Amino acid sequence: MKIDVRSLFKSYSGPDGETIHALRDCSLEIENGNYTAVVGRSGCGKTTLLKLIAGLEKPDSGSTEFFAENSSGFPGIPKMGFMFQDPRLLPWLTVEQNLALAFPYPRSKTEKKSVQNEIQRVLAMTGLEDRAASLPRELSGGMAQRAALARCLCRKPNILLLDEPLCSLDAFTRLRLREELERLWRQLKLTVILVTHDIEEAVFFGDKVFLMNQGKLDEEVPIPLSRPRDYRGAEFQELCRKIEDLLLC
Repeated sequence: MKIDVRSLFKSYSGPDGETIHALRDCSLEIENGNYTAVVGRSGCGKTTLLKLIAGLEKPDSGSTEFFAENSSGFPGIPKMGFMFQDPRLLPWLTVEQNLALAFPYPRSKTEKKSVQNEIQRVLAMTGLEDRAASLPRELSGGMAQRAALARCLCRKPNILLLDEPLCSLDAFTRLRLREELERLWRQLKLTVILVTHDIEEAVFFGDKVFLMNQGKLDEEVPIPLSRPRDYRGAEFQELCRKIEDLLLC
C-alpha cells in the first residue's frame, strides 16, 4: 500500500489560549512495502503526524491518500495496525482474549473456530504461543509489546504504524525486538511508518529517514545499507552522525 501525504497542517489551542502549530505543511510519499522512519525530538509533531495518517485525528488542511499495489493510480482501502508506546492491553483479560478484541464478535461456531485459528497463528508468529493464557501483569515488558504487536497483526494490516514502540524497554530487549519487527516486516511485506527520537533505531529500520523539527519535515535521508544491518558498523554509525548533525543544525 502506497501512502501519499500532502501538505498536512494541524494546530491546537494551548492552556493559555495560544495556538500551537503541531504540524506545518508536512508532505511525504511512501512506496508500497517500504519501511520509513520519522525522527525528531520529543514534542516535534511525530505522533501527531502518525495519528493523522491513521485517521485518529483530522488535519486542519491537507490530505492523506492510499494506493493499492498495481492499482493503476486508483485509491485503495488501507487496513492499518497502530502500535503505541505502551502495550494498552486490558489488564483483566488474558493475552488470547486481548487479541480476540481485534476481531468482530463471532456468531457461529465456524466463525469462532476461524478466529481461534487466526489468534493461534499470530501468537506463534510473535513467539507467544505459550503465553496465551497469561494476564498482562504476568508478562515482561518485551512480551507485552509483542502481545500488542500480535493484536495489530490480527487485523492482517497492509500498513503498520509504530509510535516509538520500543522506547520504554531495556537495551537488551530493545535490540531483540528490533530484529523481530524487521523479520515480520520482511515476512508480511508491510508498509511501515516508525516515529522515534532514537536516531540509531531510525537508521536500523528505515529505507529512508525523514527529519522532523518543530512540526515540519526538514529533510529526507536515504539509507543505502544492506539488511540485516549491523548497528556497530562504520557506515551505520556514519549515517547516525550525519542525521544527528542535521537535527542539531
